[in-house]
Amino acid sequence: MAQNRDRNGKRKTKMNANANWGNRLALIGITVVVFSLSVVVHFGKASLEEKDLEYRAKEQNLEKVLAEEEARAAQLEEYRIYVQTKQYVEKVAKEKLGLVKKDEILLKPKESK
Repeated sequence: MAQNRDRNGKRKTKMNANANWGNRLALIGITVVVFSLSVVVHFGKASLEEKDLEYRAKEQNLEKVLAEEEARAAQLEEYRIYVQTKQYVEKVAKEKLGLVKKDEILLKPKESK
């Protein structure tokens, strides 16, 4: 009677066949899990790239706003210094209070009838 033998000359039994089948199932299962994880990582990466683009746009916008605010702060600082000068006090006194210096002559236009 002919005996079933594998490459190494060992007899094939149903137990060996079941073990091979189990190994194949385990290998297929591992392959499915790895493939699933790669799909999840791929879609997660796409989502993160979209968020990255949004954040970069926000960052550029905020940097622009920051530059504008820094320019405004510099203008306000210059104005604060100007307000403390004698020139500003004289200007306000002339415009708002109508005051003149001692040696100034005030000319008023004639009213036409």
